Amino acid sequence: MIVQKKTALAAALAGLFATSLVFAASINPPTTPQTSPAMTAKEKANLDMVLDWWRLVIENGHVEETVKYQAADYIQHNPSIPTGQAAFINFFKNVVKVPVKNPPAEKLARPPVVAGAKGDFVFLVFEREAKDPNDPSRTYFSNSFEILRLENGKVQEHWDSAKRTKLPEGAPKPAPFVQPPSTPERGSFGQLSADEKKNLDIGVMELKDMLQYGHLELADKVMDPGYIQHNPNVPQGRDGFKTYMAKVPGRVPQEIKPEWKNPPTITLVSGPYVAFMFNRKDKDPNDPSQEYTWSHFDVIRVENGLIKEHWDEAVIAPQAAAR
Repeated sequence: MIVQKKTALAAALAGLFATSLVFAASINPPTTPQTSPAMTAKEKANLDMVLDWWRLVIENGHVEETVKYQAADYIQHNPSIPTGQAAFINFFKNVVKVPVKNPPAEKLARPPVVAGAKGDFVFLVFEREAKDPNDPSRTYFSNSFEILRLENGKVQEHWDSAKRTKLPEGAPKPAPFVQPPSTPERGSFGQLSADEKKNLDIGVMELKDMLQYGHLELADKVMDPGYIQHNPNVPQGRDGFKTYMAKVPGRVPQEIKPEWKNPPTITLVSGPYVAFMFNRKDKDPNDPSQEYTWSHFDVIRVENGLIKEHWDEAVIAPQAAAR
């Protein structure tokens, strides 16, 4: 398949259909599966519907059943899949060619490790284990992200952490298509409890004040000393985070302003979880004269008023671990 290994949807499929590999040691810790405890009955029903869609259509290959769960004018932000329900069906039937399982499994074979919902939005974090490209004796865990917006009881819009990848030599190029834009601040915040507002403020302090304005000293105020880091390139703990981030080129403390330098497109808060999605642009690896948009995610979990855990979509590049 042309793009499936790097799309978040197909990354899940790759992990599902591949033989599981077990290696000597993992670089970063796996996630203990967890679900937001702060969902309303409607939000829980939205999450359950999305997970059922994922089970039946994505994992078990009953692609034609997507019409029961997905709007006909479905908006797709994955940079390798054209928008619309018909394009979705074509992609999974004729490009990915998901094997059809009869009868379909009653449970997800590979459930998300983090799941939650806020208002009409659902967010999912999936985890997979991979070899360290620089040390085959070790593995690491990476994450992929999904955000889905529901409307009239169906999936209306979808974002994930997929990037475009360079096609093999001689591979046919996919037909060009226009990516639908993501509206800044769409779906942000919603109706927040007092605790959720505090958690949002803490998340903004990390992502905006610390990382965009360079004030790493704030880590002592908002991060748990035993901070659990799921980015495989960053050491564990609050001190590990500070040491790593201090070495990032150009990270010099600046006057903190109310506005973001690079504002999130979507911000969701569900109980202790704060999820930020940012638009990023890259050169198309198959046509460097063109740019495309992809989505970067940061999800944090707050515990006792401090950031306890963090996920993003980072992987280990072949040169990253070279010493």
